[in-house]
Amino acid sequence: MDQALLQVNNISKNFDRLSVLGNVSFTLAKGEVIGLVGRQGAGKSTLFHILSGAIPPSSGQITFDGSKRRFNNRIEAQKLGIETVYQTSSLINHFDFSNQIFFDSGSGIEVNRRTSGLVEQFNVAQNILLGHEPKKFSLFGVIDWEQMTHVAQELLAEFDLPPSLAYEPVSNLADEQRQIILLLRALQRPCQLLLLDDIIPILSFKRQEILLSKIKKLASQGVSIIISSDDLKHLFTITDRIIVLYEGKLVADRQTAESTPREIVELMVGSTKQEQVSPLIWALESYHTAQQQTEELRRAQASLQQSLHAQDSLNRQLVERLSNQLLALDKLNAALQATQRRLITEREDERKALARELHDQVIQDILGLIYQLEDVEELASSLGLSKKVNSVRHDMRNLVSELRQMCSDLRPPTIDHHGLHAAINSLATEWSNRNGIPIHLEVAPDLG
Repeated sequence: MDQALLQVNNISKNFDRLSVLGNVSFTLAKGEVIGLVGRQGAGKSTLFHILSGAIPPSSGQITFDGSKRRFNNRIEAQKLGIETVYQTSSLINHFDFSNQIFFDSGSGIEVNRRTSGLVEQFNVAQNILLGHEPKKFSLFGVIDWEQMTHVAQELLAEFDLPPSLAYEPVSNLADEQRQIILLLRALQRPCQLLLLDDIIPILSFKRQEILLSKIKKLASQGVSIIISSDDLKHLFTITDRIIVLYEGKLVADRQTAESTPREIVELMVGSTKQEQVSPLIWALESYHTAQQQTEELRRAQASLQQSLHAQDSLNRQLVERLSNQLLALDKLNAALQATQRRLITEREDERKALARELHDQVIQDILGLIYQLEDVEELASSLGLSKKVNSVRHDMRNLVSELRQMCSDLRPPTIDHHGLHAAINSLATEWSNRNGIPIHLEVAPDLG
């Protein structure tokens, strides 16, 4: 690890009068892993763009593999074995082959395709092996589509992704999957220097661990790596050194084993004040813990879903029937709530008619559901759901009782049946309960 692969000497970058990087210098040995940290706007991505050939520096010198280099584009850097993985970028809607086709035939095309994004017209396998497609006959340049798919599936399996994903258009993928495709494309190419620009946060905790393991393996094989990340726990796990950028300046180049997270955070924020440093330390530590807990919950959820899918047809039938019945109850409940709000302003005759409708139709429907639940109970007992079914049936019986009481309340005493005295008292009590205003009413016993 003593032999320098990369030497960066006084690299600066200005956009008009704005200085983004100023006199940045460092070296990187073969097989060494460097962490690059800094707050937003510190110049990390700009440095990556310069090293990958995306933009030229305003001044300074880059020496790579013993020779001074000035890259005019990404292709020149990639030819030397510099691969860069950026955060998931937007899809390339139309890939122009006009200046890149070497050979075209009915069975395949040979092209020199180099891009940092994903091509929308291509599926996952084509995007992973873009520009490095396996050939059936090297002399004729015919692409071996079967071998390409097989290689892509093996790479996908390393990140716990299903083989079927190789056939998917990249436009159908989630952000994490797209990020992994970009990463796999870089990993399957010959590489001396790998630049990872803040790609860790978009990955799940499990796949973060896979990536960290791969970084260690690549370093042991002599690949040099610069990884930009705000997750200090990861950087302190896998890096040999940590470089800190602050407002475009390189303010520290520390051996990881001789540093502490607090020291690095102080350099990132440019202050040793506790009120500035402590919240960041707490946030970084809490984020890592929360992410791990989230991943554990996700795994538990996936395990539960697998258990449900593994149930036999009897279980699925029971769950479906219960679901339908609960859905019917939800609809009835919503209808009853809407009905109750409407009844406040309805005339007495309409209320009576509605009470009869509720009693004759809705209650009968619910009783029918109760009888269906009794039929399901034998199935439920074999699946350990008896308590749940009994609870649902009990709730439905309570609902029937409440509906009957509601029907009774909807039909207040009438003058014909109970006399004027009873009718006045009933209506006054109902109005008082509805409006929250107490009423003291005295009606002569001989009235009506």
